[in-house]
Order: sequence, then C-alpha cells, then structure tokens
Amino acid sequence: MSDPFVVVGADAAGLSAASKFRREASEREVVVFEKGRWISYAYCGMPYFIAGYVDSMSNLLSLSPSEVDERGIDLQRGSEVVAVDPDAKRVTVETTGGDRFEQEYEDLLVATGARATTGPFDVRDVDGAFTLHNMDAAAAIDAYVAEPDTYDPERADADAVDRERVDRNAAMPAPETAAVVGGGYVGVEVAEALAERGLSVHVFHRSGHLLSPFGETVGNRVEAALEAEGVTVHTDTPVEALVGDDRIEAVEVGGGTDGAPPETVPVDMAVVGVGIRPNTDLLDGTGVDLGPGEAVRVDDRGRTSLPDVYAAGDCATARHAVTGEPDWLPLGLTANRAGRAIGATVAGDPTPVGDIAGTAAVKAFDTEAARVGILDPEAAEEAGFDPVSETVTAGSRSGYYPGAAETDATLVADRDTGRLLGGSIVGTDRAAIRIDTLATAIEADMTVSEVERLDLAYAPPFSPVWDPILVAGKVLNGTIDG
Repeated sequence: MSDPFVVVGADAAGLSAASKFRREASEREVVVFEKGRWISYAYCGMPYFIAGYVDSMSNLLSLSPSEVDERGIDLQRGSEVVAVDPDAKRVTVETTGGDRFEQEYEDLLVATGARATTGPFDVRDVDGAFTLHNMDAAAAIDAYVAEPDTYDPERADADAVDRERVDRNAAMPAPETAAVVGGGYVGVEVAEALAERGLSVHVFHRSGHLLSPFGETVGNRVEAALEAEGVTVHTDTPVEALVGDDRIEAVEVGGGTDGAPPETVPVDMAVVGVGIRPNTDLLDGTGVDLGPGEAVRVDDRGRTSLPDVYAAGDCATARHAVTGEPDWLPLGLTANRAGRAIGATVAGDPTPVGDIAGTAAVKAFDTEAARVGILDPEAAEEAGFDPVSETVTAGSRSGYYPGAAETDATLVADRDTGRLLGGSIVGTDRAAIRIDTLATAIEADMTVSEVERLDLAYAPPFSPVWDPILVAGKVLNGTIDG
C-alpha cells in the first residue's frame, strides 16, 4: 500500500475518518497517531461513570486497539505529532520512548480535539483538584470520592488507565464537600454526579444563571432542580482562587454583584470546568487559517487552507446552519459526522461534513434541558437578524394522563422574515428529545408559522394535542404578526 492517509488523533473524528477511509480505499495506507494511550472513548459519559450510573470504565470505550488493528488501520499510540510541514507533506512524530521520526502523507487529517482550560487555577500539583476532560481524570475522581476501604479497582478496568494515579487517589481520605467551578455542561453534570456519591456540593458560576447558552428560563429551572437535591448554587459568584498547599482546603470566591466582600468556602475537592480550547499547536508556523475560538477554519468538505490537509472535531470550525458563517461549537456528533465525511472525501467520494446548529442536551437529576440555534439576542443582532422570542409553559402529555409535567419552551425568530433562529426546552417529562423537532426545522430554514403547522404526533401518553413546540410556535407567530 502507498499514498498514506495520516490521521492525528484517535478519538471520534480521527477513527471515524480512518475507518470510513479504510472501507472505501483498501489499496491505500492509513496511519493514525495518538499522543496518549486512550482511543475511541465516550467523553460525554464520564460524569455518569463518576455518578455510578456506569459500572465500569470499559463500558465507555467504543473500539479497542486490537479492533482498530483488525480494520487494517496502523494505530500508533504514544506518538505525538509535534509539527507539520505542508510543503514537504510530512509530519514530525515524537514517541513516549524518546524516538523522533518523520512520516510522509498524501492526505492529512488533524483531529486533535481540545483541552480543558483552567483559567487562573493550577490543579496539577494540588490533591483533590481536577479538571474533567479525559478518562484518566474521570478514573482519578471516581477513586478520590470513594471511601478507601470500599473502592473497587475493577471500576477502572481499562488497560490504558493511569493505575498509579488511580491508586494514589483511592488511598486518600474521601472528601465530604466539593466545589464545582463553572455552571456549564460539565459543571451541571459533575454536580449531579458528586451529589449522587454523597458529597455536599457547591456550584460557583460567574454569570447570572447556569447554562448560559441555554437561556435564563432553562438556567433557573436547572438551578432549582439542583438545589432540590441538596446542591448549593452560587450565581454571579466568580471563584478567585483555589486554597491549599498539598490538598485543596477551600475556594476563595468573589463577593458577587452586590458589593459583598470575598469569602472563603471550605471544601476538600474541586472540579474546574471553565471551558476548553482547541489543540492546534502542531500547526504553528504552517500559516493555516484559524477561525472562531482559534479553531482551524475549514470549508464544507473539512479542508483547511493548507493543501491536502483536513481538520475535524473539537479542533475545527463548521458552518453554522443559521448564520451560514464558520463557528466553533465542539460536540460529539459534529466530530463523528465530520470525520466520517472526510474519510469518504479522501477516499474519492466528496462528502459534506454538514452544518451545525449547536444542538445540545443536558440533565440535572430528573430535569432535562436542550437548546439549538441562536438564543442570545445580541448574537442574533450581530448576525443581522431582528430577534423576537417567546417562552411558554405547556403540558408534556394530556393533563389527565399520569406523568404529565410542565414544560417550558422558548422560540426565537427573525421579526422581518419569521425564520426560526433558535429554541430551548426544559422539563421533567421527556423534554430534551423534543429539541430534535426544532433542530430539523432550523436545518430546513423553516419559519415559525411553518413550525406551528407541523403535524406532530398526538396521543395522551406521549403528547397533548398541542405539543409544547406547537404552543410556542403559535404564541411567537402571534407576536410577530401583531
């Protein structure tokens, strides 16, 4: 085999591309370099592993190295691509064993993902302080929150796990109080997970409501859901510092918007979830175009500005379905879908990577929330729209049927055209999955009046005659017409 297709990164985008390429172009070589030992794992499942909902870490793995090898893919773990020479069409690789070599490519995919940012917080040298952006961190947190005499090492049953780190955390006294720094996806999910493990949990969020991209209605209901389960939520409360020399002892928090002085909250564990940034360092010096979030700018086939170089997943942009402009919204489906499309394109079947709409869902115990498109009025205005929105509360099923619950639905539209721009939904009865209706409508450039006329299913166990989405469409359409 020759004309190698080289892939950097062995998770969602990278292995999706390599697998699709191998099926379509069996005569060409495909080489995948992975900096670490972990491959093809479910990042989104890590909070649920910590919560105890998932029995063992191996359940979060989609492919093993041996299964990748069986597909005819040359997987090289412990091999970091540190530089790309687009003129010579080769990459420089450094191994954990200290070797350094060059690999030529015919086509190259950069699928290096993203890494957690910690802001001003140094979590590396303080016991009990963590970020949660890889499997070793999930295993370490799971071990740390367990009582030393009850921890089951078989929970971290994957071969790639950093066993020394797990054992060290398992031997420490179990924490009683935890601080979760940041109230986004990770913060909400980790708060639930730690509360399920019996900890007293504080969530600190810099903004006025949790889950800022979901809107205020969702944020307030999720906050109420967390507090109903004993989690203490602090909004408008930035964390200024982690306190502790060898082990975390407290967090120092700002006084908030009311002018109160800073205070120190004692904790013996902290999880920092304040954001991520794309891993693009290997492209330094290549002149590659970057886009929003400093992610690699790509076209509708995943091609970068460099010849025969593609990018996908959390390190790359994608075209937003509402604005038509490049955006950076790192999510799991985006990575898998783009990787598969690029694998097909490189194999000779040009395939679009698809647009993104920021469709996302999260839960806080029994409360489900989801969002899609553009919800923020300022963002809509910056994109050239005149946004108008309405929020309604409607039943999830026929009122007489058991299990019916109040569901809040928000729709945002352009006043001039009536085009649907975004939406969110929150409730306790199968609320999140309803967002798929709005995601489909946005992809189809539908107007609110067209959404209002959708023929959605009705039966008392599943939905009232007027689904919450239809109610929201009807109300918003009336506002636009009025």
